[in-house]
Amino acid sequence: MNAMEIKDLCKSYSGFTLDHLHLTLPSGCIMGLVGENGAGKSTTMKLILDMIKRDSGTITVLGKDNRDNFRLTKEDIGVVLDVVGIPSCLNARQVGKIMKYTFHNWDDAAYFAYLRKLSIPENKKFQDFSRGMKMKLGIAVALSHRAKLLLLDEATSGLDPVVRDEILDIFSEFTREESHAVLISSHIVSDLEKICDYIAFLHKGKLLLCEEKDRLREQYTIVHCTTEALCKIPSSAIKGIKKNAYGVEAIVQKEKVPAGIRTSPASIEELFIFMAKGEDAK
Repeated sequence: MNAMEIKDLCKSYSGFTLDHLHLTLPSGCIMGLVGENGAGKSTTMKLILDMIKRDSGTITVLGKDNRDNFRLTKEDIGVVLDVVGIPSCLNARQVGKIMKYTFHNWDDAAYFAYLRKLSIPENKKFQDFSRGMKMKLGIAVALSHRAKLLLLDEATSGLDPVVRDEILDIFSEFTREESHAVLISSHIVSDLEKICDYIAFLHKGKLLLCEEKDRLREQYTIVHCTTEALCKIPSSAIKGIKKNAYGVEAIVQKEKVPAGIRTSPASIEELFIFMAKGEDAK
């Protein structure tokens, strides 16, 4: 079963449109949502949670329409948005007591284990936490009620590299159960490249690409050549071009590159940047 299916999803604001979005997240997988500020990542998360109303399209979460009896479905969803919504006067121990009466499947032992693992103080007020510490507490809560789907919007933002690496390991461990899945957005593309099975590129409300991470690495390369040499490559195989004083660099489908043209591996971040600039140039 797919953990989530989004079909033909649209949402318009003044100056922004999420334009006919299609995404499928299989169970047992992690999907990374890549995009600049204002690309539509947070809008997509809020639509999945039915926090805002869609204009059209469908969203299926864990086999159910996200608007049908979604209160029960939310029991199975762990959520960390870019702003963690915990009252500032509470400490972590008090948060645990409240969550125990909020979620039927709340696991006290797991929660306090995550507090220790993530070095979160039990008696310090939330208002005195750093941004990174607030995100860590949000993650601990999301992981402690036996959720099947994690929705994480910039959940690693504000964390130092060592803690980020530890959090990423926790997310990977979470999806070892085939019934679990994760949708995570992040500006830190290298994080997504480490753990994601699928990568989706959002740019100005449009989905540029959604593909298995390993296929993206296999399918695309960066070519370094002259403008004349680039003309030998079919335009349909070119996903983005960057010109410099020495010639051009372009993201290209590997199988379309003629012999003799110098290439280098393309990272996920480079692929997104090239594609976004190519879209803007149209």
